[in-house]
Amino acid sequence: MTTKILVVDDEDDLKVLIKQRFRQKIRQNEYEFIFAENGRHALEQLLEHTDVDLVLSDINMPEMDGLTLLSRLSEQNLMLKSVIVSAYGDMENIRTAMNRGAFDFITKPIDFIDLEVTIEKTIAHVTILKKTLQAVKENNILRMYVDETVLNFMGSREYESSLMLNETIEGTVMFIDVCGFTKISESAPANEVVKLINTYFDSMVKEIMVQEGFIDKFIGDAVMAVFRGEYHLDRALDAALAVRRAINSLPFAEGDVSFRPKVSIGIKSGEMISGNIGSASLKRLDYTVIGDTVNTAARIQDAAQANQILISETCYQLVKDSFQCKKLESISMKNKAQPLVVYEVLE
Repeated sequence: MTTKILVVDDEDDLKVLIKQRFRQKIRQNEYEFIFAENGRHALEQLLEHTDVDLVLSDINMPEMDGLTLLSRLSEQNLMLKSVIVSAYGDMENIRTAMNRGAFDFITKPIDFIDLEVTIEKTIAHVTILKKTLQAVKENNILRMYVDETVLNFMGSREYESSLMLNETIEGTVMFIDVCGFTKISESAPANEVVKLINTYFDSMVKEIMVQEGFIDKFIGDAVMAVFRGEYHLDRALDAALAVRRAINSLPFAEGDVSFRPKVSIGIKSGEMISGNIGSASLKRLDYTVIGDTVNTAARIQDAAQANQILISETCYQLVKDSFQCKKLESISMKNKAQPLVVYEVLE
């Protein structure tokens, strides 16, 4: 990741020296230097380059000096760190600079080895601040949605042990897709698209929760839900029928987005592996289900048309006495030697 550094100095020679000294890091995209001739120009550059991490500034400059710039920076961005690079290295200037928020002070003529070490030290400090701020934000967002008791459990050893538990379960997987929504998302305003899809998802989730299913994940404009426990397949079908009714009863979207929602649904029961799947390096793990049952459910949903609820033949044999179904043409599936017989669940 490239670190952006703003150098504020009215001496042109410093610009040349900086580029020469750090040419290798510039060439390797480790550092990117932006230059300003005084404090006023520096503020303009910061408006244009909002991702600057570090400011190196002289004190004595025309229009706006470095100490005044420090005051302005601390008012506008507490995350931005500044290092004063000046020939005025007396204690009064150093104390003033530190009181106005300078992270460090280097005197001219510049010892470039010292400057390089100072830059690295300051960047390391900024990185820690950013990570801390991100953690605080994520924690605050989590507290908006998660009960305090759950958060306390998440910090316990019991929770850490449960994260490592993987098992083979019996259940039903359901994929629900909002038909034709991709075209809408490519042309409509972003706020309208998000508002609309969230409305559809909310309607689906309510019906799934009534049947004690849980949402495994949202995938673009599709939902993956899992049902476990007694009569998991029956409850999944009841949820699918309720979702279709709920979506069909929603009003026609007008204005910037002209759209009438319809869903296609694929369902499959069977064994699946439940566990934490993802990347430990990225610290991105999802407690989810994987396996042939999940893949087949997704393929069945791909084959479903708008307003269709499709199930496999094995599912049909389990529910044929409770639900009205119609046999359809078999569908070919990737990595499957034989076509899959599917049934449409009728209202």
